[in-house]
Amino acid sequence: MADEHVGSTGDPGSTRSTVSGSSAQDVVQARDVSGGIHFHGGPDRPNSTPTPRQLPADVRGFVNRTVELQQLNDALAGDAPNPAAAAVVVIAGTAGAGKTSLALHWAHQARHRFPDGQLYVNLRGYDPGRPVTAQEALHRFLTSLGVAVQAVPPDPDAAAALYRSLLAERRVLVVLDNAASAQQVRPLLPGSAGSLVLVTSRSRLSGLAVRDGARRLTLRTLPEAEAVALLRAVTAGHRSEDDPAKLTELARLCAQLPLALRIAAERAASLPHMGLDDLINDLRDESALWDALSVGDDEDADAVRTVFAWSYRALPDPVARLFRLLGLHPGPDFGLHAAAALAHLTPSRTRQLLDSLVGAHLVEQSAPDRYQFHDLLRAYATDQAQHEETPAQRQAALRRVLDWYLHTADAAQQWLRPAEARLPLDPVSDGVRPAAFADYNAAVDWAERERVNLLQAVHAASAAGEDRRTWQLAAVLWNAQAPSAPGADWLPAGRLGLAAAERLDDTAARALLLTDLGMGHTRVNSLGDSLDCHRRALALWRERGDALDEAHSLNLLGLVHLHGRQLDDAAQYFEQALTAFRSLGEARWEATTLANLASTHYRAGRLPEAATAVGQALAAHRALKNQRGEGNALRLLSDIRREAGDQAGAIASAHAALDIALNLRDHRLEGFWLLTLGDAQRADGQSADALDSYQRAAVLHRRLGDRSREALAWYGAGETYRGLDRHTEAAAFLRRAATAHHELGDRWHEALALDALAATVSAEEPEAARRHRTEALALLDGYEDARAVAARERIARRAEAD
Repeated sequence: MADEHVGSTGDPGSTRSTVSGSSAQDVVQARDVSGGIHFHGGPDRPNSTPTPRQLPADVRGFVNRTVELQQLNDALAGDAPNPAAAAVVVIAGTAGAGKTSLALHWAHQARHRFPDGQLYVNLRGYDPGRPVTAQEALHRFLTSLGVAVQAVPPDPDAAAALYRSLLAERRVLVVLDNAASAQQVRPLLPGSAGSLVLVTSRSRLSGLAVRDGARRLTLRTLPEAEAVALLRAVTAGHRSEDDPAKLTELARLCAQLPLALRIAAERAASLPHMGLDDLINDLRDESALWDALSVGDDEDADAVRTVFAWSYRALPDPVARLFRLLGLHPGPDFGLHAAAALAHLTPSRTRQLLDSLVGAHLVEQSAPDRYQFHDLLRAYATDQAQHEETPAQRQAALRRVLDWYLHTADAAQQWLRPAEARLPLDPVSDGVRPAAFADYNAAVDWAERERVNLLQAVHAASAAGEDRRTWQLAAVLWNAQAPSAPGADWLPAGRLGLAAAERLDDTAARALLLTDLGMGHTRVNSLGDSLDCHRRALALWRERGDALDEAHSLNLLGLVHLHGRQLDDAAQYFEQALTAFRSLGEARWEATTLANLASTHYRAGRLPEAATAVGQALAAHRALKNQRGEGNALRLLSDIRREAGDQAGAIASAHAALDIALNLRDHRLEGFWLLTLGDAQRADGQSADALDSYQRAAVLHRRLGDRSREALAWYGAGETYRGLDRHTEAAAFLRRAATAHHELGDRWHEALALDALAATVSAEEPEAARRHRTEALALLDGYEDARAVAARERIARRAEAD
């Protein structure tokens, strides 16, 4: 919980980040950030968006489908139903019909038509596990388009809007493989003409045709001659000339489906001296066995499954065992070491067996030591594990891979969240070798790569009744999340962990999960849920007599109240936490809480108390070499110096804080501390620099999904333009700031924006100005701190003068 203890005016829900500082792209996107209004210079800056080249390799031995390829060419060249929108083509067809192969082959042929890049994602709509959500796909696309991983908006609508903005006026090919529904696809469609989206699906996705003007290309089984040509292409160079009639019979046994044909051809190529008659008889025998076991409702599916079984039974026993155990893996793809844990083998031996599966076309290698199944093959592997492994063997294999993820995540936490206390874990299962990490970046790379698998591991543990592993995985994952993980990602896993802890009647585990859930709800601005979780956790820590965690809960409760500007309540919680940390000798937490209390004093207008507290906190954080804490104290010190008239000191403190954020590669801190720098620059009359700072802050907060701080950037820009007597620009920014704060229920900042807007329009729209000030006074009613009283008096005087 350590990194969540920084004050909400400094960063209530931040974690260590792997992202770099603002790029030139941040400036380019200012037009979208402000919703139609822009900061100075924004539209003319150069475009530095990277060019993604994400297409998987072209299919080896692709043959025929000439008619379908021409149809795709025609779709690219033809008139779109909506000329202002991106073209969309859906390739629909049965499982194993070669939809992905066709899409990728055409994409490689046509990629020169899309100079701004090609995006690809396997949506896994028919995978036995959880499909890829549109938000997850957006996350991958945005990072490939240059958005820093920590800066991807957690809000799906904000992420989709940023994605459309980045693709506007560009020619990009987007391949969405294995989509299950139009809802999964629609957020991934570009918003303007020039790009093309290629979707593959077993469904017709009629909604895309009706609403989005998609064209449909239905892919059927291969004609007999083309099926034989595919068999010849795959076996070329491995077998002598086979009898065309026998190849035709083999093609028919494979239902002329490309997936089954390729698997059959791979086996034929691996047995160059076996006659085709023998291979056909083997397959016919397998088909007869399957016919006796199946219901025969879907001949294509039965043919595919027959080929799977035929190929599977030809595997050596160790390879077949690994294949079926991989069906128990919780996520859609897997790394070498996770596979080794499942199979209870060494990595080198596991790699040998995986090479055999890749050669048999039963597993795909997607990257070095990284593998994935076709969804049909994954389902088949899972089925074989259910039939051929005993319940005890399946349980042991699942426990091994869960332990591998649990202990590797624990190792990653040491780099990602080193201040956090590590969870005492049971010893790993026999033969499991968790990964270790050489440095912070290696840990982040792993957490990012395994993000989906880690979340799925919690679900798999819960479904298997492994309650202890469920809550431990959820708790460790909270501290080992990738910095780029969307804010809402972990919450379902956290709820499963809490339910498991409750079933075990483990008070400490319940309190820990409630604490993590409270912080998770704060990340997504669910303050009511956050308060409930923290209050329940506080009661449990007190019940256990755990003074340290009780102090943490008090500090976290203070942060939630500070976030909602309930300053008296926040101060009371911080004072209690501060006393507790001091008595416990927890110097780091004492300094952190002291800075939070200083933020409360500052926001209430108690500047002398704020200055004293922040000076103590700054000295303590420097002595402890706590950079995050030091940067937060410097940020607050800048605000205090600015209000005291020391503009040079304010700018120096803000720059020092910003340097720390850049060094930590943390966009949350960078974005917020840029607001502080902009305020100091504006107070010093450095208007151009202030606008640059506000612009960068607005872009970062838009990407992070933080509407409140994005609106603060608009407010700062509006005030800067007002100081320059550029009232049109000022009013535009201030209106948007007031609207955003109103929608967020932030009465305080809405009132400040309305007051500034009134001052901006008073000369030309006096009635509007009076109305804005009246609304502002009503919003400030109930706030009794010194800063609020002074604001009400100032607005009232201006209202009287109108």
